[in-house]
Amino acid sequence: MRKLLYEISHFTSYDYFGSVSVSHHLLRLRPRRLPNQRVFSHEVVIEPQPAVVSEHADYFGNQTQFVTVEGAHSRLVIQSRSKVAVGPLFVPEPTETSPWESVRTACRIDHAGSGLEAHEFTYGSPLAPLQDAYADYASVSFTRQRPLLEAVLDLTRRINKEFAFDPTATNVATPIADFYRKRRGVCQDFAQFEIACLRSLGLPARYVSGYLESDPPPGQPKLRGVDASHAWVSFYCPGVGWIDVDPTNNCIPSLRHITIGWGRDYSDVAPIKGVIIGGQGQALTVGVDVVAQGVWEPSPNELTTHDV
Repeated sequence: MRKLLYEISHFTSYDYFGSVSVSHHLLRLRPRRLPNQRVFSHEVVIEPQPAVVSEHADYFGNQTQFVTVEGAHSRLVIQSRSKVAVGPLFVPEPTETSPWESVRTACRIDHAGSGLEAHEFTYGSPLAPLQDAYADYASVSFTRQRPLLEAVLDLTRRINKEFAFDPTATNVATPIADFYRKRRGVCQDFAQFEIACLRSLGLPARYVSGYLESDPPPGQPKLRGVDASHAWVSFYCPGVGWIDVDPTNNCIPSLRHITIGWGRDYSDVAPIKGVIIGGQGQALTVGVDVVAQGVWEPSPNELTTHDV
């Protein structure tokens, strides 16, 4: 199957006000291996060179790196580079999916296999709490016996239309209650609000972290949320699996979305987070480039080759 090939560069620098003696950071920058996503290469370069680097998969299966930088330093630079191929995923006809009420019931009683994983994503989380107000907002789309995907797409469309993308309106600590009230925010807010709406109805939804291709195809408008880490939503549909939707851009992610990982909300999949000893503040600089390299079509031998 043909896939689009991307080269991704994610640059992060911390310029500290005062000397830092030790810094500990947890990185989630490696793209995930998925049926539609193949990872050819991934490397992370850190300056100053860390004294400790360890890797592990977190609870959700995301690949993480824990790094410790020792010795006085006033600047920390983390540069991630990846080469990834992304292909299309199957998406059913919206009207052919099960009524949303039956999905809610199934996820309440099915606690085996994929049903158990889905059930875990019906609960509120620190940045996507359950609220009657969010259920009420979603209920306009989730009318009686409406097919699940049709209802989710309608909710996605409404959020995209009724909320404005505004990078100055919120930050990573802004509660979604403020986003709901102001009707303004960034992709993180759009995603966490839709997740809260779905979970408040008893439906499983998770937060997806990744990247979005910055250059649109000819004749198509430039999408929002580019040149930075992007976020969208994944919800569970029995018999199909997890289906992604992007409320920031009112679309179903396909060839232009590169997945890094997923969790309950942003706090589970922040690209970089950590603690420092010393210093009196910092200036953060982040730059992301997602460059399409053309089409990749595997040869018969490459079909059995494992990702890095």
